[in-house]
Amino acid sequence: MSTAAAPVRTLRAGTVLADLLPSSRVRDVALVVGGAALTGLAAQLSVPVPGSPVPVSGQTFAALLAGTALGARRGFLALALYAVAGMAGVPWFAQGSSGYAMPSFGYVLGMLLAATVVGALARRGADRSVLRTAGTMVLGSAVVYAVGVPYLALATGMSLGQAVAAGLTPFLIGDALKAALAMGALPAAWKLVGRKG
Repeated sequence: MSTAAAPVRTLRAGTVLADLLPSSRVRDVALVVGGAALTGLAAQLSVPVPGSPVPVSGQTFAALLAGTALGARRGFLALALYAVAGMAGVPWFAQGSSGYAMPSFGYVLGMLLAATVVGALARRGADRSVLRTAGTMVLGSAVVYAVGVPYLALATGMSLGQAVAAGLTPFLIGDALKAALAMGALPAAWKLVGRKG
């Protein structure tokens, strides 16, 4: 009895992990809703930071992961759905909050932009190796802070230096750990489907 070898999957340039699923509008809608839900669930893994109105949470990691796995367009739509539903009252922002009148809402807006940026980079293969994934996650985190920290300063009346101390510095170690997790997970997923970076 002979066994035929499994066919090697050929992927076109610009493929992200979500593109490996059979293509349909239902798939795209499910991925967008799933990306929003993943971010909302991860946001509930949050810990208050003394002296800061911004908690440490899993939502940034989930937003960057969704953007990378879904690509720029679906990543943007997933985070837009997350933001709009949260503004409309779904309690799935960090610590079960909702609305837009909170000092940390700028981070949600930053995640929307970051998911788009990392999704575009993933289409160029930025999630296929450990080093490229690390760079992608660092850039995505920087985008979140570039929007979130100034918003925090405006919303609270803090100086920019105070906002950096309250809304960026306490999170750097956690971001490094999240980047390390992504550095292992994303390239491993590509190896699993037979695509090396």
